[in-house]
Amino acid sequence: MVRGAARQRLPRTGPASRAPGPAEKPCRKRKPRTEFALKEIMSSGGAEDDIPQAERKTVTDFCYLLDKSKQLFNGLRDLPQYGQKQWQSYFGRTFDVYTKLWKFQQQHRQVLDNRYGLKRWQIGEIASKIGQLYYHYYLRTSETSYLNEAFSFYSAIRQRSYYSQVNKEDRPELVVKKLRYYARFIVVCLLLNKMDVVKDLVKELSDEIEDYTHRFNTEDQVEWNLVLQEVAAFIEADPVMVLNDDNTIVITSNRLSETGAPLLEQGMIVGQLALADALIIGNCNNQVKFSELTIDMFRMLQALEREPMNLASQMNKPGMQELPANSVLLIYLSATGVFPSGRSDSEGPYDFGGVLTNSNRDIINGDAIHKRNQSYKEMHCLHPGDLYPFTRKPLFIIVDSSNSVAYKNFTNLFGQPLVCLLSPTAYPKALQDQSQRGSLFTLFLNNPLMAFLFVSGLSSMRRGLWEKCQDYLRKINRDIAQLLTHSRSIDQSFLQFFGDEFLRLLLTRFIFCSATMRMHKIFRQETRNYPESYPQLPRDETVENPHLQKHILELASILDVRNVFLENTLDDY
Repeated sequence: MVRGAARQRLPRTGPASRAPGPAEKPCRKRKPRTEFALKEIMSSGGAEDDIPQAERKTVTDFCYLLDKSKQLFNGLRDLPQYGQKQWQSYFGRTFDVYTKLWKFQQQHRQVLDNRYGLKRWQIGEIASKIGQLYYHYYLRTSETSYLNEAFSFYSAIRQRSYYSQVNKEDRPELVVKKLRYYARFIVVCLLLNKMDVVKDLVKELSDEIEDYTHRFNTEDQVEWNLVLQEVAAFIEADPVMVLNDDNTIVITSNRLSETGAPLLEQGMIVGQLALADALIIGNCNNQVKFSELTIDMFRMLQALEREPMNLASQMNKPGMQELPANSVLLIYLSATGVFPSGRSDSEGPYDFGGVLTNSNRDIINGDAIHKRNQSYKEMHCLHPGDLYPFTRKPLFIIVDSSNSVAYKNFTNLFGQPLVCLLSPTAYPKALQDQSQRGSLFTLFLNNPLMAFLFVSGLSSMRRGLWEKCQDYLRKINRDIAQLLTHSRSIDQSFLQFFGDEFLRLLLTRFIFCSATMRMHKIFRQETRNYPESYPQLPRDETVENPHLQKHILELASILDVRNVFLENTLDDY
């Protein structure tokens, strides 16, 4: 499954996201580097004629591979951000050259040490570039196995101390290379949920930054310290801790596993559509983020990925990069709401506002953007009408915003399957404001049990009880699947999307979220506290179904929080 469009929103790292230096000159113009290396040997007591021809060729070949690898790596910036075929051959050539370069320096290490003066940080740079290649391959394919490969190379750099001697050289640009390596390694560990490693890396990076700023009069100290602050906030973003018996924190993964989505059972009639691409957009001003990746974006990315599998089996999967004819595009929007200015004589797709696409703090008033000149629309607003061209194909939209209801006013012009899942536009005041740590709606779509615990007032839980509740939640998901597929009045678009594992899981989690909020005492104060959808779900058969409500009360009983939910919600309408 390919969701490359989504991955283009991922940062490389904070200051480390700066693009590599200017493109290297062609290899034939780099020969002076080889000649310089040989002349260095001559100046140290040898003579150029004394260098064996085989060793001279080894140095020349190494310089050629090194220059070629830099040329190809820098060329990655010029590739189109989207599309499936243009980049694959280029990535393949780049991988091939770096593979040859890595093996070459291993086979000829002694000659390169003696004749070229190869330093350990240079070996670390090669390994770091290979790690970056695997990471970017993950960005393009969404295959988490490539993250594991990137982790292997980054981890080897740390274990073998390739950058250990950099601090002894009076060259700040080399220290920056080391800092960038740490920042990139942290990103990969965050995406792999290796939080223990992240904490160790943050401490090491903090020490490196302190040493760097102490030794050199730099202007980027604030920028690097911001990286540390962002990572620390990311680690602490989850509102609930799952604890082992020894009080250590359990790291939970929210990627799709074999037992994640409810299975399709006999008699369930669903469509054959498959999620092929996802576009993840985040523009929440005050939300925890690491570089450009907000916590909402991070959580949605995890919800749209599988657990890492064996890389060989992934690479040999037939046609894994070809989009199927029955493909679905998912668009996820997590952004500040833009509201319409005044009343409009019409009710078209540009008259209900939308979400903000370009943060300009001069015009932001809290969470609402109001256009001063009422004769024009907000130019930095993504209106429902802006998405109409995408409805020519099956389209699945998730909007998490204070003006999500603007996307309830959709018109299906082309008759293709279309579903919009819309967040509440407000949350009860009784809940502590946790907007900086991510949206509750997105948390329900990413980790429904953690969201359920949070709205129930729980902040920690033992692992055994957590696993018991997860088992019960899987039962709830199976029953939601039964309710949805057996509904007689549900819009067929929901069933068309229900055949895909990822979309099926998102739909069942959405229904669980909506049912939970409708039963929760403090959420029932205002209807805008509830999620909505386009097309509307039949409430009595899904989000207000008595059988589902009974399950939610049973889950609350397991957690001893039944008192925060209403017993007979249907009687209150």
